[in-house]
Formats: sequence, C-alpha cells, structure tokens
Amino acid sequence: MRARTTAVAATALLLTAALAAPAVAASEGGPGSGHPATRKAIEAAVEAGVPGVTATARDARGTWSATAGVGDTRTGAPRSAADRYRVGSITKTFVATVLLQLAAEGRLSLDDTVDRWLPGVVRGHGHDGRRITVRRLLNHTSGVYSYTEDEEFARTYFTKDGFFEHRYDTRTPRELVAIAMRHRPDFAPGASWNYSNTNYVLAGMVIEKVTGRSYATEIRHRVIEPLHLTATSLPGTEVTVPRPSSRAYSTLAEKTAGTVHDVTYLNPSIASAAGEMISDSADLDRFYGALLRGDLLPPKQLKEMKTTVSNDQVPNVGYGLGLIETTLSCGVHVWGHEGGIHGSASTAVTTADGRHSLALNFNGDWTGDMGAVVEGEFC
Repeated sequence: MRARTTAVAATALLLTAALAAPAVAASEGGPGSGHPATRKAIEAAVEAGVPGVTATARDARGTWSATAGVGDTRTGAPRSAADRYRVGSITKTFVATVLLQLAAEGRLSLDDTVDRWLPGVVRGHGHDGRRITVRRLLNHTSGVYSYTEDEEFARTYFTKDGFFEHRYDTRTPRELVAIAMRHRPDFAPGASWNYSNTNYVLAGMVIEKVTGRSYATEIRHRVIEPLHLTATSLPGTEVTVPRPSSRAYSTLAEKTAGTVHDVTYLNPSIASAAGEMISDSADLDRFYGALLRGDLLPPKQLKEMKTTVSNDQVPNVGYGLGLIETTLSCGVHVWGHEGGIHGSASTAVTTADGRHSLALNFNGDWTGDMGAVVEGEFC
C-alpha cells in the first residue's frame, strides 16, 4: 500500500518483491487468436518475474482473454481468465461513482466541505476539514496526508515481521484517518496535487453519513447489482479471496529482491474505501465500459468525473474524480484506474466511448510492465 507512480496512474497499495516463474501461456474466447501485442506484453511480464498474469479485453468483436505464468508457485497451477483478485485502488472509481450519483440526486454537493458531513474529523497539525471539499477528496487536491505513508503503519503492515504479526488486524476508517492527522498536510487545500489514500477513506465515510448506509452497501446496491458484476465484492474484514482465484506473492521489502512470501490472506480493512475490493477482469471491463458510456452517471456528473487535474509526477496522465485519463504513445486516450495491494497489481481501462476495455492482474506486486500491456492492446 506504499504510494508509487506508474505510467498508468499514481496508485497507492503496491508493495515490492521478486520471483521468477515459468512462462506458461494460454488464451481463450473471442474470434480468432488476435491481440498478438497484448499477448506478447503479458508473456514479457512473466519473463520479467511476475508469477502469473490474467487479462481480458472486450471490444466490438467480442471478448478475448489470455493468461500466462502460474497462479500457485507450489503446485504450478496456471492462472485462469476467471480469477478473482484484489483490485486495490480501482475501488476508488466505484466510491467516486456513488458520490457522483448522490450529487446527481441532490443529496450532496461536490463543493460541500468535508466538515459539513464529518464535523471535526479532519483536524490536527494544520488539517482543517472546513477548507476541504468533497471534490478535493476525489481528485486528490485536498492536501490531506496519506495514512499509508506513516512510518509506523508501514512497518506494521508492509514489512515481513510486521505483516505476519498484523495481517489479520481490523482497522476502522476513523483509526486510519487519525493516523493521517498526526502529520502535517502535504499542502494547502487546492494548492497542488498528491495521491492520498486518506482522501478515499474519508469519501467512504461521507457516503455513510449522507445515506445512513455503508459505502460497501451503496456500491453493491448502485453499481454491482445493476451491472450484474457477479465476481465483484467488498470483503470488509474477510481475509480470503473467493474462488476461482490464485495465490498472491510479495517479498514484503522495499527492494525488488528477496525471499518471496505468500501474502494471499489479509484483512483488507487496512485499505477501506481506498482499496478493499475484489473483482475479476470481465467485471472490471463491464464496469468501466458502462461508466464511460454514461450508464451509471448523468452527462453532467460524468463530465465532472472526467475533469482532470494534471500533475508533474507522471506525463500524459490526468486525474479526475476517481478516474484517470492516460494518453498512450499512439495518441489514444484511455480512462480507468490502477490499483495494488499485497501481492496483487491490477489495471482496468477503457476508451472514451466505453466500447473497448481491458483489465488485467499480476499476482506479484514488484515487477512487470502493466503499461506495456495497455499499449499492446490499444496501440
């Protein structure tokens, strides 16, 4: 969950590790064998050390899936196109979608202050929820410190000794926010841009205050059920991943080399609304396609979501409201998000019309180029 920036997006729940795995590739679905550049990039990721990759693309020709590498390094079992996996910060797009739906219903305004809905929660060391709007939470211009950058939190959950002692801890959203409040803000609200997981923990809390129901319940009611996303779930404190699924691997170290550990089981409450969700590639394709086609938001709110803030950290990338725009090397614009959590790194993107989507997952969190897979599919 340490923050890092990549060619697709600034994401927040990735660790580092290293592992070599055999390249065992398979494909299924869709007319013909197709997508040679995508397949090549997937296999290159395995050659670079990712244990296994699963990817699914969806366009006017149909659905195509490919896998490479293994889902279990002990047994050699391959990855499956139907694998469910932890999607990390992709959760943020779902959270932002719900808040924008609530704005469309007139139940809140994006320009409401955080303090209006969560009085006194954002206070301490210069933080002031009276100066931060909901919009600034969603586009990361709030300046609120990211709790995942706290050194004690990092030692507890991202290092080998800490992780195996604390992997089943339950942390409440208020506890996570309180960690952030022990630090000074990154900048004054609206003065700059910086990715902060605390922003989306707060966004989840706002949803609960507005609706009287948890953000998880609202996501299920407003997004998962209408789109029939049968592989998508918000596990809360459940430590397992529903089957079919693969194992997840990490070295639990800052460097990209070291002993590899199986980190499949963990309590995702440490990610909360910033990154707890589980899904599969087909569901993510369906979700982002529906979102960009306007099936989930009215035009006004979709335009708000697609209004991006540029930053100096990543070229050709703009961050909207839980949605990232990336300009690829061939000039194609894709919209989506990237996410990671212990042993799992994912990307899901779609074209502006929602007609061509790609979602993929690495079951190792330290190496491999997800951006190359996206480039292979769309360029």
